[in-house]
Amino acid sequence: MAESLNSGASNTEETEDTQDFDGQEADQDIPVESADKRKRFFNKELRCMMYGFGDDQNPYAETVDLLEDLVLDFITDTTLKATHVGRQGRVQVEDIIFLIRKDPRKYSRIKQLLLMNEELKKARKAFDEANY
Repeated sequence: MAESLNSGASNTEETEDTQDFDGQEADQDIPVESADKRKRFFNKELRCMMYGFGDDQNPYAETVDLLEDLVLDFITDTTLKATHVGRQGRVQVEDIIFLIRKDPRKYSRIKQLLLMNEELKKARKAFDEANY
């Protein structure tokens, strides 16, 4: 009985060691499945973001799962609303902007990201033209 408890503890330690935030998982396939058998698409990214915002290097799996559930709920809800706002069957960037127009933080962030995307496109185009 004591051996099975000790072997379970070493398995837990090995599992924690293979789930580093820096992506050094050797035997783990993406997307990750949790205890509730849902596919976890953003597990690695959320761990990195949580660490970047001051959490532990290896946050609790339950915390990451909860945060992923919240993110997926937000994405699903926003996408469904966007399908009702714009043309049927197609979600445009303008639909998302329309939905978040009253939230100043999200609105300014999406504008910032869109401007950065345009700058990156111009830089790539200039780089490609310089190479040819």
